Amino acid sequence: MTPHIEAKKEDIAKVVIMPGDPLRAQMVALKYLKDYKVVNTVRNMLAYTGYYNGKKVTVFASGMGIPSIGIYAYELYKFYDVDTIIRIGTCGSFDKEVKLLDIILAESAYSNSTFAWSFNNVCEKEFYASRELNDHIEKIAKEEKIHVHRGRIITSDVFDIYVDHEKFIKNYPQDLRYLASEMEGFGLFFLARQFNKKASCLLTVVDSYENNESISSEARQKSLHTMIELALKSL
Repeated sequence: MTPHIEAKKEDIAKVVIMPGDPLRAQMVALKYLKDYKVVNTVRNMLAYTGYYNGKKVTVFASGMGIPSIGIYAYELYKFYDVDTIIRIGTCGSFDKEVKLLDIILAESAYSNSTFAWSFNNVCEKEFYASRELNDHIEKIAKEEKIHVHRGRIITSDVFDIYVDHEKFIKNYPQDLRYLASEMEGFGLFFLARQFNKKASCLLTVVDSYENNESISSEARQKSLHTMIELALKSL
């Protein structure tokens, strides 16, 4: 047990699928897992361990933002010997080629967050997903005929819909291409590197800045199944 996770060590699988929303974790367990059980309810950050096609997996919510995913990824990697975390989330697209409901496989996450510096005096602004894991997910996507965009994302400390987009994007190097913005990937990738573990981040586009489109929260829930199934089939 840790301050935030009540599960026994043996109750957590080596591979964790990590949505932000606890209710989304519950939905994944109910819809996709066999013989699942609840393994965490602390602070209502729900987690379930069960089997998908005979493979043991834990679905564990992260909450929103780098500090929140930082707590759970740290404890899972360090105290529960988790090898791999695949984040599944939503994002806002910055690229005209990335349409509403498209899926992004993050190659790296760029951020102005001070999380890495506060954690271990690391001043880098960009951290990378596990190439081996990303290659495997992309291979499964091709087999399943699921198109994914693979590239750099921004991890922001603010929900960027609430701020002026033109000012927001100028806070980042203008010579780099960013597919989308979200709020957790940078922290996950940093911690994976710290512990020599694996991490990937799959995102479904629910807002498009370039095309001025968005979908409702209800539609978001219903539209995520392709991404969820890709993550699970990648086990």
